[in-house]
Amino acid sequence: LSKTVPADELFEESKKADALSKLKSLEENADFDFEIRGVKFGGGSRMKVLAEIMDAHKPAASVLIAKAKRFIESGADIVDLGFGFDAAPEDVVRTFESLESLRGSHPRTLFSVDTQNPALIKAALPYADIVLSLHDGNMGETAGAVAARDLAAVIVPHDRPLSENIAEARHAGIRKIIADTLIQPVGSGLTESAAECLHAREGGIDCPLFFGAGNVTELIDADSVGVNALLAGIAKEAGASVIFTSEHSDKTFGSVAEMRRAVDMMTLMTDRPYPKDLGLGLFKIKEKRRRITPPPEYERSVIVPEGDPDGDLTYDPRGNVRICIEDGLIVAVHKGCAFRGKNWYDIFEALLKDDRVSLMSHAAYLGKELYKAELALRYNRSFDQDGEF
Repeated sequence: LSKTVPADELFEESKKADALSKLKSLEENADFDFEIRGVKFGGGSRMKVLAEIMDAHKPAASVLIAKAKRFIESGADIVDLGFGFDAAPEDVVRTFESLESLRGSHPRTLFSVDTQNPALIKAALPYADIVLSLHDGNMGETAGAVAARDLAAVIVPHDRPLSENIAEARHAGIRKIIADTLIQPVGSGLTESAAECLHAREGGIDCPLFFGAGNVTELIDADSVGVNALLAGIAKEAGASVIFTSEHSDKTFGSVAEMRRAVDMMTLMTDRPYPKDLGLGLFKIKEKRRRITPPPEYERSVIVPEGDPDGDLTYDPRGNVRICIEDGLIVAVHKGCAFRGKNWYDIFEALLKDDRVSLMSHAAYLGKELYKAELALRYNRSFDQDGEF
């Protein structure tokens, strides 16, 4: 045991290390249906997280690279580049080529093209590892070229059933096939479409399955962390090999990391009936167990009356401090000088050392607002000085 780290924290860290080691061992020893550049798909291998960047051709190259890098660092196995019908083939080429350096530094990260436009699919073939989505409306123009490069393809139903489109893809020579039964959002058939994925094997589909969780998370006004955990569990029970997620909206920022953690939890559930007590969890705000701290000792207590919110304020003679968050940092501006950092106390201490605070009441106020700004950064929320968190 440690003399400085509480025993419960020490045990949690030990359990986490064991869980990560087990994940690595399970994946190394898992069987699979096929591999793409050393990444296993299907069989007993872990579900792979596919993270979509919608309209990948629109942001500046630096913005696109930063987003793709963040997705990779968040645990995405596949970065999916989506192209709408307003994109041109040269946009596809430019977008993939802008990510070449990132691909070189992350050789085990796969890249997919996500479009139904045959011309855009063809433009992506020299660069992509996986093609989303092939069906009877575009395979006639693309399947042969996909097969010639031995790329993987996600097959979806269109005017014909999924099984018939899979048969056509195989006839064209595509060997690495992933079947997407098309998961629907809540209110549009989530339960029925999840059941279709669950029973796909009974319908004769014998290839790895694709589970599109992203639309479900995007189209419900609820914290994404719990939604993603539950969707990963449903995908696990359905036998999915790839799970799709996205971060199109502010409310789903962080979904890639959440989904990867959820997938890891489901992978660790091999010898357990439930995804709990695994060494890894997805708690962001709530606690699994409340910490017990001894009550303070005191000789007398004072009931403090509520202050008057409309009462007069005493302003600091040194001047006011404007607080905001910018580019992932807390910014405190005083008389034209901006103090920037990630830790609230570091900024507070810098203000004190620079003799920019003279009243205790102002110091207490700044501590509250600076810490509120730090929490806003931690939980990716907006920050409004003097507003509620």
